[in-house]
Amino acid sequence: MGECTKFLRERTISPPIPLQITPEIEILDINTTSAEVDYGQFVDWHKMPVLNPDENHHRHELTHNLKELKKMARDGHFAHSHNLRAQAYSQIIRGLNCRIVTPDGPVYQDISERLFGNRDVSTHPLPDFLDEILMPTYYLNKQGVTAIQKVLICISNQFPDITYSPTLPVVVALLLHYSTSEAHCFEQICRLIACMDTQKCYIDQSLLAHEASCMTFGDLAKKHCQAGHKLIATTSDNIFEVYCEWVLWVFGDLPFEYVIRVFDAYLLEGSKVLYRVALALLKQYRYFATSREAEITDVKQDMQNFVQNIAQHLPVDKLLEKAFRIRLFSHKEIWLLQLANRKALSERGITVTQRRQPAYMSLDILSCSSTIITAQEMRIVWSWIPERFALLPPVLLYSTADHGYSLQRFYAHCEGHAPTVLLIKTTAGEICGAFLSSDWNERKQHCGQVCTFFGTGECFVFSVRPEIEKYLWVVVRRAELRKAAPPSPRPRSRSRSSSFGSSSLTPMPCLSTSPSATSNYLSVPVQGAVERLSPYLSIRHFKLPSKTASMFMSGSQEGIIIGGGGGQALNIDANLNHGRTEPCETFDNPSLCQENFQVQALEVWGFQNS
Repeated sequence: MGECTKFLRERTISPPIPLQITPEIEILDINTTSAEVDYGQFVDWHKMPVLNPDENHHRHELTHNLKELKKMARDGHFAHSHNLRAQAYSQIIRGLNCRIVTPDGPVYQDISERLFGNRDVSTHPLPDFLDEILMPTYYLNKQGVTAIQKVLICISNQFPDITYSPTLPVVVALLLHYSTSEAHCFEQICRLIACMDTQKCYIDQSLLAHEASCMTFGDLAKKHCQAGHKLIATTSDNIFEVYCEWVLWVFGDLPFEYVIRVFDAYLLEGSKVLYRVALALLKQYRYFATSREAEITDVKQDMQNFVQNIAQHLPVDKLLEKAFRIRLFSHKEIWLLQLANRKALSERGITVTQRRQPAYMSLDILSCSSTIITAQEMRIVWSWIPERFALLPPVLLYSTADHGYSLQRFYAHCEGHAPTVLLIKTTAGEICGAFLSSDWNERKQHCGQVCTFFGTGECFVFSVRPEIEKYLWVVVRRAELRKAAPPSPRPRSRSRSSSFGSSSLTPMPCLSTSPSATSNYLSVPVQGAVERLSPYLSIRHFKLPSKTASMFMSGSQEGIIIGGGGGQALNIDANLNHGRTEPCETFDNPSLCQENFQVQALEVWGFQNS
């Protein structure tokens, strides 16, 4: 493989720590009486770690119960028996829901004979989708390294639509450890490629899909690892460039004893496992790097070195335990978020045929000029924004310095733009604001007669000075609120608030929280406003404690409100001079600055081409 081959250092495995998994009734058709699998011809067994089987606590047969099988994979049962792992891989992949016609072993024999014959494989050009991709070979022998090349060439022949796939060489290398032949490995990898379960999405096959998955990881990192994300935002000039390496942290930099354990669960649960493990690695890196933040000159390289030496910081069982404790969104929600990111990339001209990293991904946020916050603070605020918008250049839509203190001019300059970022600086020097997902023009849908709330769960509020912190929608932060509920007869929760006072700001009255009231269910409409919905919160209904948990943004002739329930996160009067901030149920936030404040400057930033 020459320069395309990357060997990782050997690591030792630590004793497993059992994980508690709730039983499940799903059944997987697995032959538990199958004979031992004839595998291992591609492995250098002198380098392969020696197993430490535990006869008392680990099974040596598979199970028909899918949840029990997942528990075995998570707990590391396969790590104590090579034969059990080989059987599991073969049976799990055989049970995938794939296209009717999928290339199999005999197809590989025909392709291999036609392409190679008696020729040396090294004389055959490598597939284009391997351009600049390094391939860990772990503990494969010389025959195994050659087999990787042959299998990948044959895959390229059968799947010409694959144009970029950094995970594919790693998956082939891992499967070869437990395959009976090259043809067997080829058949298994083809089934993973042809799997019809889109919510698992085993292998990205284009630059468009890969970039979308990187954007999706960035979105997940902002919500599940805020401290790690903030560390990267403050030490990196290009956050997306760091997150573009996320899948290679797992399928590339992790030592074999770690990555094979991840692979056990990955085959059963899909790409969601990779997101979990990468987030756990980011969380651990944050603990490792916080005390030495000033020393970091290249955060991407520093993160890679940390992952490659993870055994010095965390045993594999602890890493997986932390990964599976992360309460991620459902497979469906993650898939919807990835589709939204793909659409955003497609609209910017990215296609499935591209093979190299597009230059547009580098956004010079430091060139933006704000009279309220510094370039460094702007970069941190921009790093909180959903990835499909954060990669768009910011554009100043409204500024009190340029347009004066006028609510009507505020609306005139902001209407037609979504999403937007609101920045406020008080006369006391404090700075706060909000990310607002919807167009202010929506306030006109009810003629301004009542204060109607609109927006989606991607809205959030934040403070910049004296402390920099963001506050997401409470339903995102508190997973127990995200329970399915019966359909609501109303298309969208609505609420009335007291009028804005020109000289004094009155708190919004709390609404009924009776669990029997159907209006307490936030109904997400399927038609009409789908384009405004947060893609990762696209479940039809949520059971919320009250309507106040969905009060995102509202505007009238008397002023604007952000957040509601027990108070407003931000309440600005019609003159844009006076404001009030309080804790509210929508964002579960503290006061973002002094409770009653006077506005020194206000800006609204939009996104070019959004």
